[in-house]
Amino acid sequence: MTTQKATASAMTASAKKAAASDIGLVGMLRWAWRQLTTMRAALILLLVLAMAAIPGSLLPQRNQDPGAVATYIEENGALGEVLDVLQLFDVYTSVWFSAVYILLMVSLVGCILPRTRQHWRAMRQDPPRAPRRLTRMSAHVTLPLSDERTTRTSEEVLDRTHELLKSFGYRTVREQDHIAAERGYLKETGNLVFHLSILVTVIIMALGGLFGYSGQRVLVEGETFSHSLVSYDSFSPGTFFNADQLSDFRLTLNDLETRFDDQAEGAQFGQPRRFDADVTLDTAEGTSQFLLRPNEPVRVDGSRVYLIGNGYAPVITTRDADGNVTFSGPVVFLPQDGVYTSTGVVKVPDATPDQLGFGGVLLPTMDQNADGELISSFAELRNPLLVMDVYRGDLGLDSGVPQSVYQLETDGLEQLMDADGTDLQLVMRPGDTAELPDGLGTVSFDEIRQYAALDVHHDPVQVWMLPAMAMLFGGLALSLFIARRRVWVRVSGDQIEIAGLARGEDPRVEEAVDEIAQELALDSLQPSSPSASADSATNTAGK
Repeated sequence: MTTQKATASAMTASAKKAAASDIGLVGMLRWAWRQLTTMRAALILLLVLAMAAIPGSLLPQRNQDPGAVATYIEENGALGEVLDVLQLFDVYTSVWFSAVYILLMVSLVGCILPRTRQHWRAMRQDPPRAPRRLTRMSAHVTLPLSDERTTRTSEEVLDRTHELLKSFGYRTVREQDHIAAERGYLKETGNLVFHLSILVTVIIMALGGLFGYSGQRVLVEGETFSHSLVSYDSFSPGTFFNADQLSDFRLTLNDLETRFDDQAEGAQFGQPRRFDADVTLDTAEGTSQFLLRPNEPVRVDGSRVYLIGNGYAPVITTRDADGNVTFSGPVVFLPQDGVYTSTGVVKVPDATPDQLGFGGVLLPTMDQNADGELISSFAELRNPLLVMDVYRGDLGLDSGVPQSVYQLETDGLEQLMDADGTDLQLVMRPGDTAELPDGLGTVSFDEIRQYAALDVHHDPVQVWMLPAMAMLFGGLALSLFIARRRVWVRVSGDQIEIAGLARGEDPRVEEAVDEIAQELALDSLQPSSPSASADSATNTAGK
């Protein structure tokens, strides 16, 4: 017997293997398509897409801050290069993110269309007839057809049941001995609307990426940004971007007011409390003034200008030995920590006889730690100090190789020395001027201005995002709070059977059946016809 079972099992396994090998390429593609277009696959892909977006929020992105990306790669060496190869600094335009995106769209379309057809057919069909044994249903109640106080016919009970179920929102069908009813079709409708809205949202985001653009610009107090391609520090156009899409406006940063909390204790000490950028907007329609704050953009012809960062820009002036100005202007220093310890470089290609480069650290509120090292103890400009190293030589700006404005390539440069042979380090406060050795001229630290980091974002289809979100939450509410159930009321002999069946999760199906039974039981206390009423009155009077 055991041998026969083993033989039968081996034959079954070989048959399955043969069937799998006979499925062929077309069969495998059909199987893959069925797996892809299931709701389970759509939800998994949606989860994968959400997880794939995590590196975009943890790592600097090249389209938002190319300088930060270059700094990250330089500081992390081989790890940074590997992450760059994996396109983790260009997450939203990477091949793998786009692949998940496209698969999600295909899965949603392949899932929604068949379910919509099935749901449409189900809504047009009558509720199913009552099964033979209603006692097998999850909720079941039996009532007597008549009692000592009233006599009801089966027709009267079915008529009353039909009206009652209609008033409860059921779709009903009258059969010879029972009423079949069903409700909750909007649950599946909401489910389809929810998934359709996800698809619409994905399409809107894709269209925004194709036809929109985003750009970044660092604007120092007193400077004006003219909305053109050459004015951006970095620019990320959509696939079908056209330069004619750029609206004509100019934005001037008049003043940037910042405030940090110096009264709080613990982790809240030094936290930013206020960033208000006073800007003037010039358009073809006129000039207007705005207060630009984080998450409160200025809207211009479909574009939105966001305030995404701020910092300090020391104003540096260099002169040659004859007193001629070789460089003058504000230099953007990038904050490195919560107290705005900032780093930046000054490149002076017009200096003579050699080009000059400065690598500096700005301390907004200079202090000393326990080891006597200079640090910044607060983010506001309370005791500013600028420390700079000085280099001479070829800056490499004419080599044709692009360089970051926030980094100084020191490989081909010579660091200047003090008279005692140590590395020259300039320690300056606003208003100070230092003389450089070897007749290289002077450098002045004139003042400190603030700057605002701006992000200009244009998405021509974003207006449709709000209706899509309303559809999403509306469909989700319908699918969560509407229960689908079937109810049957049958008159059999001298009994009324009421049964209910939940289609999915419905903890109130028994309560619904009890409510119907209670209504029908209350009806039994009333006379079922004028003749019955008269008889009852006569009997009462006789007693």
